[in-house]
Amino acid sequence: MNKPPRIEEVTATAPASLEIRWTTGETMQADIGDWLARFTLLMPIKDPKLFATAHVGWYGHSVAWGDDIELGADELYNRCKAQAGEPSPGEFNEWMKRNDLSLSTAAEALGMTRRMITHYRTGSKPIPRSIWLACIGWETIKHRNAA
Repeated sequence: MNKPPRIEEVTATAPASLEIRWTTGETMQADIGDWLARFTLLMPIKDPKLFATAHVGWYGHSVAWGDDIELGADELYNRCKAQAGEPSPGEFNEWMKRNDLSLSTAAEALGMTRRMITHYRTGSKPIPRSIWLACIGWETIKHRNAA
């Protein structure tokens, strides 16, 4: 089974951004200012000195501040992808569900192996823009042909 991406390195940048290097080889930004404003549990890290202490949590599965505050790698990865305008594993999964595709039928639709589909679903490999555009095009043609 393919593992979702983990965090290799994190750097906090004011006022509420994280620069994260992932096991996929990507380095991306995550602005979490809206989370700081919305979630009471995150209020302590509004303090810039505490926010600056962000570090990689347990085996790269989170970003942590001390022992009490953590943000999960899965949510951060999806946020990084969305803020970069790139497809996330969650969006890829939704595309498959929306179109009632299994690993095999998604692989056939996109002309690739089941293994690559699994990588994209779990986030263990980034989804190339060309593949995401192929997903959108496939879905558009499917709906046009159904009408």
